[in-house]
This record gives sequence, structure tokens and C-alpha cells, in this order.
Amino acid sequence: MRRVLWGALVIMLVWLANGCSQSNPVAAASRPAPAATPAPPAPEETLSVSGPLVVENQVDVTARREGMVVKTLAEPGTRVRKGQLLGMLDDRQIAADLEAQTATVHRIEFNLKNWQADLQMVRVDLERSQKMWDAQLITKEQLDHDKYKVAADEFQVDREGQALRSAQATQRSLELELEKTHIVAPFDGIVARRYVRVGQRVTAGDRLFWVTAEAPLRVKFTLPERFYGRVRKGEELALSSPDVPAERRKAQIISISPVVDPASGTIEVTAEVLGPAGELRPGMTANLQLADPR
Repeated sequence: MRRVLWGALVIMLVWLANGCSQSNPVAAASRPAPAATPAPPAPEETLSVSGPLVVENQVDVTARREGMVVKTLAEPGTRVRKGQLLGMLDDRQIAADLEAQTATVHRIEFNLKNWQADLQMVRVDLERSQKMWDAQLITKEQLDHDKYKVAADEFQVDREGQALRSAQATQRSLELELEKTHIVAPFDGIVARRYVRVGQRVTAGDRLFWVTAEAPLRVKFTLPERFYGRVRKGEELALSSPDVPAERRKAQIISISPVVDPASGTIEVTAEVLGPAGELRPGMTANLQLADPR
């Protein structure tokens, strides 16, 4: 009886062991496989470039003739409009010469009008003499005399006309010289420097003022040749300046060099700052960020 019980117990243990081993694969098969976790995207590489902020219009205003500075009407920091007077050279002698020449022009104009009127009268006399000659009422000598008077007056009219043109040319030359004594702003902008003082004598070509426009601000920079064909006109870039850290702006590419510099392996790019200048000024350093195609 004891053997029978031990045998039944052994059979039951074997049966339980087989049942457990068969149920595990089913459970494993029915359990869903864990979903694959996507790999995080690789961070985009960026390239930082820098260059000075510049403006298209930025020139030294130079003296166009020699003379003494008698007035300075603009100081550094003065905003000016195109044609605004910045200073003056001594113009007294030129003004006097111009006044005298203007009087000469008026005198010659008056003489010319007199000769023109006289010419009209002698032409009428000649026409009458010609009719009287045709009617055999005057001599040939009288007709020739009237012809000579017409020719003489025509000569005087032509001479006075030439003298008037010459005098007017001299007058215009003096007007130009007088205009050169007026130092004016070539465009709207701001006076950055004043090089001269009142009483200083200057010659043609000497620097007098430095005038710069305030906008549009541009920045020129170079890129490695791998960027050729990857940057486009109109592309916007983030712009900042270490000189004005609070200014965060956008700049738009407006030109790209069509060739690669063989010496440096770079291309030149120009970008223009969008919107008002704010605190940015010409000469400040600008930093630009753009995606690196590597």
C-alpha cells in the first residue's frame, strides 16, 4: 500500500512538471515584444562667422579747392541731410570776381541788343535801297554803301555774341568756384569726424569731414568653399554683436561671390541687417550663425 502511494505521488509530480513546462512557451509567445525606442536625432552642426558692420555710403568729404576755413557748422555726431552745409571756405575774392563778371555779361548783353536792333534797321534800309536801285532812282554806289553797313553790323553782332558766350563761360566757372567754397553733405547720414578748424588753410584734396550713412547696415564675411551652392540669396541668419549683447537681429544674405578665392579657398558673402539699426552702429563686430553642411 505504501508503494502504491509513493508511485502515485511520483506520477503526480511528473505530471505537474510537464504541465508547467508546456504552459511557459505559450505565455512567452502571447506576451507582446517591447517597442523599439527611436534614436535621438543627431544635433545639427552650426558655424559661427563674424565681420564688421559697414554701410554702403561712408566717405571723407574733401576740399575741392584751396582756401581758408571760415566756418564749421557740423560736429561729430551731427545728423545731416544731403546738401546740408557743413562748413565754408573764404569766398570773398571769388564773390567779388563773380560780381564783376556778372556786370560784364550784362554790359555785353546790352551791346548785343543794340547791335541787333541796328542790324534790323540797316537791313530795312538795304531792302529799300535795292528797290530804288531796281527802279533806277539811286546810284550803285549808294546801294553798295547800304550793303557794307549790313555786313559791318552783322560782323558786330557776331563779335558781341562770341564775347557774350565767353563772358558767360567765365561767369559759370566763377559760380562753380564759389560753389566749391561751400562744403556740403554728400548724402543723408551722420558726421563721424571733423578734420579741420576755423582759420586753417587747406588745399584741394585735403580731408575736411568724414560722413557716414547709418543704414542699411551690412556685414561682409567669408565662408569655406564647401558652402558654395548651399547658401542662397534671401536666406536669413541670426545676428548678434558682442558690442551690444542685448541686440538680437536677423540678417538676410544679399550677395554671394560667384567664384572661390583660390588662395584661401573661401567665398565672400554679404548680408544686410533687417529692420531698424537700433543700437547697432557701423564699425561694430557682428556674429552670424548658419548651419554647417558637413
